Amino acid sequence: MEREQGTVARKIDEKGYGFISREGHDKDVFFHANECVNVEFDSLQEGDKVSFDLAQTPKGMNAVAVELVE
Repeated sequence: MEREQGTVARKIDEKGYGFISREGHDKDVFFHANECVNVEFDSLQEGDKVSFDLAQTPKGMNAVAVELVE
């Protein structure tokens, strides 16, 4: 299955989470710092391209296994 791709839309550094926007989708996807793979959450910047998988959680769909796209 192909991974989703998007752009870091917002980061809430003090809380350790952010949101990823995806082309063609109205709603941004939540991600937590613990889901960053091969990249430190602190080094991600708004506008960075990322790939990720989607996982259903009690609060809705979340991005997991978030990786920076070179």
